[in-house]
Amino acid sequence: MIKRKLMMVERIMYVDPQTAVNCVFTAKIKGELQEENFRIALKKIQQKHPLLRAVIDTKSEKYPFFIEEKEIAPIPLRIVERKTDQDWLLESQKEWRSLFEDEKQPLARVVWVRGKNVSEIFWAIPHCISDGTAGVTLMQELLSILDNPSLELQPYQAFSSVNDFLPSNFNIKSKKYKANLYLLFARFFFLLQRKSKKRNLGQDYVLHRKLDSATTSQITDKCKANGVSVHALLCAAFMQAFQEIKGAEAKGKVISPVDVRHFIPEIKQDHLFAFAPTVDLSMKKGSSDLLNNARQIKNDLVQKIGKMEARELLWMGEQMHPIVDRMISMLKSSNGGHDITLSNMGRINIPNDYKNFSVESIISPTVAFPWLNSNTLVTSTYNHQMDFIFLSNEDFLPKTEAAKIKDKAIELLTTSA
Repeated sequence: MIKRKLMMVERIMYVDPQTAVNCVFTAKIKGELQEENFRIALKKIQQKHPLLRAVIDTKSEKYPFFIEEKEIAPIPLRIVERKTDQDWLLESQKEWRSLFEDEKQPLARVVWVRGKNVSEIFWAIPHCISDGTAGVTLMQELLSILDNPSLELQPYQAFSSVNDFLPSNFNIKSKKYKANLYLLFARFFFLLQRKSKKRNLGQDYVLHRKLDSATTSQITDKCKANGVSVHALLCAAFMQAFQEIKGAEAKGKVISPVDVRHFIPEIKQDHLFAFAPTVDLSMKKGSSDLLNNARQIKNDLVQKIGKMEARELLWMGEQMHPIVDRMISMLKSSNGGHDITLSNMGRINIPNDYKNFSVESIISPTVAFPWLNSNTLVTSTYNHQMDFIFLSNEDFLPKTEAAKIKDKAIELLTTSA
């Protein structure tokens, strides 16, 4: 039975009971789908994942915690009749701000935008229980059982605390001293900060672009020929695009999440988990040599990942609970020191063809953050097509400027020598 306090990063992504921060992960399907198979699939998926049988209790203890609900309701399926190719986007935007507030409702919903021989289906999941990898897992499982309702999934045991991931030689006594120092410095830092009333009150938006397979191959071939990673080239292109469009206002820095499963193999690929350590990547202001910048970013990324102590970061975060509310308040009111948060999911490992339907495309996850600087880029590649989702808020970055930045970055990706 699951009962544990939300980790620090889960609390940040949860924000509070009045704020929804939901990830939406979408697939476009060709073929006929059966409603009864959705019910079967969602029941099996819920039985597999402990967090889909849990609710968040914010009232019983000092900090919010997950607790298994013995009378949990089934994962809801909402069906919308498909009228246009943009219905999935309109429906996903509704899910961005839809709270998971009913006491016996699970922390997930599925929406089926149902059409004749063409449908979009998407998961809406609180970001505090799911990262991009978890979204891919849930979509894989849903599609597999929609195609074969007799398929069984293997349940797993939820972890009880971050201590489950600590190595036997982890010296808690010395680390506790270090954590107390960090906490002291953080309290002092927040004490010096003037409380700002600035907030993002404008309209959240999403810009979507999918490249064809030939253009995608052009980008990957360029990376191979020049010894850089796709991720590094993406970072360099978007930082340079910000620089060209925003001029002196550009920061020359991106925040890049890293899948924690690379560092903690006990967290399996098919387990729901939300913590993604991040690295800051930057380029010199005024630099316009895209490939040289990409090489430097690739080297920085390799070095920073090599030094990352994910298990210690998890444990250290647990010592910072007293200041989480101040962290959230700062995220809501601070411009930040970065241009954009850039998450590249790479190739999506979902089959194209099933017995009863085929997957036409996968759309990168969308999420509307309540932060003042909510600039977010999510990229993924499926069926040899690179997909771009650019998200922000009209108050912080007007949609017209974001479109120019996106178009300039893609131009740089596809035309630079």
